[in-house]
Amino acid sequence: MARPSSKAVASKAKAKPSAKAPAKAKAVAKPVYVLNGPNLNLLGSREPHIYGSTTLAAIEKQVAARAKSLGLAVICHQSNHEGELIDWIQEARTMGSGVVINAGAYSHTSIAIHDALATLDIPVVEVHISNVYKREAFRHHSMISPVATGVICGLGVVGYDLALEAIKSKL
Repeated sequence: MARPSSKAVASKAKAKPSAKAPAKAKAVAKPVYVLNGPNLNLLGSREPHIYGSTTLAAIEKQVAARAKSLGLAVICHQSNHEGELIDWIQEARTMGSGVVINAGAYSHTSIAIHDALATLDIPVVEVHISNVYKREAFRHHSMISPVATGVICGLGVVGYDLALEAIKSKL
């Protein structure tokens, strides 16, 4: 079975020296990996009363802009396949400066993603667009939270921007 292609979005910060402008944030050489799990490719049309109407493409554009303003680069990936998410987490071990992950339903079920994240020595922020504690009981437990640096949930898509700020503060 062929794997769906993933869309990578890269943003590189460029500092423009200016005598009058305040110093920009120092650019980080390695990108932050922004990983989105199953069904997040359907954002904007899937249960907008829970997740809002913002598409994944719009979130990736928003994330790239916020990263640039923070002096960060980002690589955005989405997959409905657990193994592909794990491959990107493992890649981030050597190629990334941090990981923002919205693993979707895998947050509540995947020991494999937990184990992959546990190998990282870079900041990891778990993000959920909805407040999982206002939803079904099975969503109240995350396998990822114990190995994450921090967790942001229930703040909508701004949670991704806040996750980047948190990672920047840890670098």
